[in-house]
Amino acid sequence: MVSLIPNIRTQTIPGPGSVDLARRLKAVECSEITFLSSDFPVFWRSADGCLITDVDGNTFLDATSSFGAMGVGHGHPRVQASIERQASILVHGMGDVHPSEVKVRLLERIAQFSPIPNSRIILGQNGSDAVEAALKTARLATGRRNVLSFEGGYHGLSYGALEVTARSFFREPFADQLAGIGSLLPYACDPQRVVDALAADPEIGAVIVEPIQGRAGIRIPPAGWLAHVKEACAAAGALLILDEIFTGWGRTGWWFACKHDKVAPDLLCVGKAMGGGMAISACIGSQDLMEAAWGTGSTGEARHTYTFLGQPLACAAACAAIEAIHLDKLVTRSREVGERLLADLNAMAGGHSDLVAAVRGRGLMIGVELRDRQRVWPAVVAALRRGLIVLPAGDAGNVIEIVPPFVIAPEQTSFLVSVLDECLTLVR
Repeated sequence: MVSLIPNIRTQTIPGPGSVDLARRLKAVECSEITFLSSDFPVFWRSADGCLITDVDGNTFLDATSSFGAMGVGHGHPRVQASIERQASILVHGMGDVHPSEVKVRLLERIAQFSPIPNSRIILGQNGSDAVEAALKTARLATGRRNVLSFEGGYHGLSYGALEVTARSFFREPFADQLAGIGSLLPYACDPQRVVDALAADPEIGAVIVEPIQGRAGIRIPPAGWLAHVKEACAAAGALLILDEIFTGWGRTGWWFACKHDKVAPDLLCVGKAMGGGMAISACIGSQDLMEAAWGTGSTGEARHTYTFLGQPLACAAACAAIEAIHLDKLVTRSREVGERLLADLNAMAGGHSDLVAAVRGRGLMIGVELRDRQRVWPAVVAALRRGLIVLPAGDAGNVIEIVPPFVIAPEQTSFLVSVLDECLTLVR
């Protein structure tokens, strides 16, 4: 029987194979893209479930879900089989001219689970695509140019998405090329500030927000806050865009995190776990809203499209991933496993009260916030050496982000907690 627990075989991490690949990568890739140091990263060769095997034969527990994309786990048999079947018959189509059959099946599946009644959908390849489709839709539907977003928000790095992404690290080098349509409020602020901001700028046609901020450090707003924001939007004639690219498809223990507050957005952006590892995303709105914005397609020319729209391999993978989430009851699993893991992490953190400021989360979206940001990166590196892959998060880099695949096993959650306990002791 194959062990579910990581196994480190090399004397050092990264091992010699990873060190050699880092050297080769440095010679050909822009140095801005992949962070390389003497103790980071490891180079992956294969993956199965929650386990990653690197080029040196070491295995690691993936507590990142590969940026949240592998909710159903690596190499899920239903997803793999669907990709293989599709690859044998049709790899590429003409998504907005002569679409593939599998594109239609995917759109039907997304609509089936969407919290927006009578959904109409625009497919994309990544989160930025979905966000930009939502921003375009809001512009067309309302006739207004400006957008309100929130500090800590991360919505993508292409120019349109960058307008509403908050972190200065990403924005400042390109600020003079941005259109200046975005304004910011503190996340989870007094809802009256949203009301006031909308009243002060009648050109705001949309408010975009993450129900839980992921990259900002698993920040969770108070109960009812999203509902207040929705009310403010409705009163001002602005659209509420919920960015559920990270939180959607079961990550927080519900199909979509907006269900926690019983809020249905005007526009919903989804991606990551939906693709089962393939690059695909979607912007979802109601039929009435989409037709008010885009019309009924009578021109014969799409105003929002691209070469790989509805790419058949990605559509097939997404159909299978959604099916796996549904049939394998992974939303319920995410909620139940997440509750136990959160309790275990809180108990562990009790032994490090001088170091841990908070442990918070919903479902399998958890953050361990440290009082001293300087301890986070050493803890991440120490965890890697012990077979656990985690990442730092938070605008200050003071949070250890824990977002494993929904299929994580009990012995793997125990391993995760044990390794973090050891690493926090080490970095004191």
